Parts: sequence; structure tokens; C-alpha cells
Amino acid sequence: METLFEQGRRRYDPLNDYLFYKIMGEKGNEIQLLGFINAVLGKTGDDRFTAVEILENKTFSPQAIGDKSSTLDVRAVLSTTAMVNVEVQLRNQHNIDKRSLYYWSKIYSGSLAAGQDYHELPQVISIIIVNYDFPPTQGYHSCFHLREDTEHDKVLTDALEIHYINMVKYRKLGKSTLSDPLNRWVTWLNKSSPAELVTEVIKMDAAIQAANDRMVYVTGDREAIWAYERRLIALSDHTSEMNYAHDKGRNEEREIIARNLKKSGFPAEQISQATGLPLETIQQL
Repeated sequence: METLFEQGRRRYDPLNDYLFYKIMGEKGNEIQLLGFINAVLGKTGDDRFTAVEILENKTFSPQAIGDKSSTLDVRAVLSTTAMVNVEVQLRNQHNIDKRSLYYWSKIYSGSLAAGQDYHELPQVISIIIVNYDFPPTQGYHSCFHLREDTEHDKVLTDALEIHYINMVKYRKLGKSTLSDPLNRWVTWLNKSSPAELVTEVIKMDAAIQAANDRMVYVTGDREAIWAYERRLIALSDHTSEMNYAHDKGRNEEREIIARNLKKSGFPAEQISQATGLPLETIQQL
């Protein structure tokens, strides 16, 4: 735990999409991914899914990390042959509703091979974790299906299921009931959760323990830390461009990243190349 906390605060954000992918999206991560999916879908006891196959992103590359437009999502197939796509969206681009449907439709239509019958199309479940206030519902977890307008108990098909985990609403709740598996997971994923609370949910849940162990392993690798910080820069630059932000705000974020890289032992020249900050600025941090 010492490697993940500094003065009681998380050093790394589990919702950085690169880090989330490394924790959940690679083969060998089945325990934690299955635990998270069961928690989101409300599956408990004998109702829980017992197996998941992770579909690794074979195009994942160093170029993708620095590409501010790339999507580093997690894809898997459950034992029922349902397909699951998990995505993290930290920045509000005001298009997540249509974006969610677009990515769902790509997975749904792309799963039907030539010559197959439509009844072979799978259920596709999308789980989107957002770090802004969407959708406009009361709870931090919302789930959408295709329903009849007046008879809400009539669902057209279970083929479409889209979940949103709203981190902004979760943080407004205060301390949540940790007997709920999803509350435990969101507590662990929330970067601002206090160390003692994170420790508590890790002890309560073997899948979260597996996720935390994986995070410790990944962040112990210098190349992974480098990729993590590069991803922060790419996403920060994208937000600045979208919002026409002032250079001052952008430089402040770059200085935070530079300090983290400096603490991890990276040379000033390499940090300057990654962040775009002059050597003089880095030496003074």
C-alpha cells in the first residue's frame, strides 16, 4: 500500500484509462474484472457470473497512449455469451449519450458474421464510468434499456443495456454502505477516497484485492509510470484545446505531472521532452 499512497493521498488514479486498462483489460485480470462486472450488474450469490473471457486490445501501442482521441476500453465475453464493454470518460465532451450508443452499435453489429441469423446477435452491455455529472438521474449508478413509453415494464429486448457510473454524484453521497459490492468498487476507484477506507474495502473483497495487487505491480514499472503520465498529458491537452483554456492552467497540470515523474527518478531532459516544460522550470520544481 505504501507505493500507492503519499501522505494519505493516492499517488495514481485508477480511472486513468491507461491504468484502468492495465488493471482490468489484460488476460490474467479475470478475477477483478468479473468482480466489477457482477457488482455493476447487481449479481450476487448463485446469480453471479462465474467466468469471463477478456478480449485484449491487440492494437494497443505507445502511439495510442499519446493519442488524445484514442479509446482504451476493456472488452470481455461473459459465460452467457453476453459481450461487455467498459469505458472510462474523465473529460466531458458533451457527447457521451450518442458516443455510448455508437460504440454499443459497433460491438453489436460487428458480432454478427456473414451468414449468421439475427437471433445469434448477443446481448451487449456497456459500462461507462464518467467523472462528470451525467446522466441527469438521482443515483450515481443508472441503467438504460429499450422500454415502451407508457408501459415501463415492457422491454423490447435485453440486447441493449447501458450503465453509467457517475463519480461526481458518488462523491456527493459522503460515506456509502460498504455492504454493497458496487459501493466498495467505486470507493476503491475513487482517487480521493481516504487511505483507511481503501484499505477497508480491499480487506472486504477478494476481487478488489486482486485489482489493488495488480495496480501495485503495474505502477512499480518505470515504463508504465511513463505511459500513465503521458496519457495524463494527452487528455489534458485535449481538454485545453476543446475549452480554449489559458496556457496558465495547462502549465499547472504539466508541472504536477513533471513533479510526479521527478519523484519517480526520471531525468530532467526526459521530463522536459514529455511535458514540453523548459529544463529550468523542471529543475526548480
